[in-house]
Amino acid sequence: MNKSQIGIAVALLIFAGASAAADQGLENCLQAVKKDKAGELLKLEKLNIAGKGAYEVEVRDANRTEWEFVCDADSGKITERETEVADPNTSSFKKNVKVTEEDAAATVLKAYPGTIQEVEYEVEENGASSYEFDVVSDKGVETKVEVDAASGKIIETATEEWEIGEEADELR
Repeated sequence: MNKSQIGIAVALLIFAGASAAADQGLENCLQAVKKDKAGELLKLEKLNIAGKGAYEVEVRDANRTEWEFVCDADSGKITERETEVADPNTSSFKKNVKVTEEDAAATVLKAYPGTIQEVEYEVEENGASSYEFDVVSDKGVETKVEVDAASGKIIETATEEWEIGEEADELR
């Protein structure tokens, strides 16, 4: 075996190991979500949050409540859990809202120019309400931007690497 063949073989082994590790993180994430909240899988996304990989999993439980989980991509451990409401006038969402969706969207587009593709209305574990916008830049990069519905401040951003599934009611 010559040096280039050895280099290719080593690269393949490294890639296979990294792929297996990534698969294990995803598997651990899906198992953790299933254990926490059994239901129908609606959407799965691979994200980059502040340089760290994450999976976002959305499920609908037997009561038709939608849940969103964020897991660490390496370990698969759940790092965030929140509910989604279909209507911003739902009492659990509306009770904390001081900033309109339009004002939140303007804040997002000022910081991340592009086209808003989706919006979600989320209720955090602590009861706080937030808007989550998916913005696609003119270069085709999709960024998820979460805005606190009480303060209007951007509280989290993530770059989407890929998505499986789509919810028509969230499209703009």
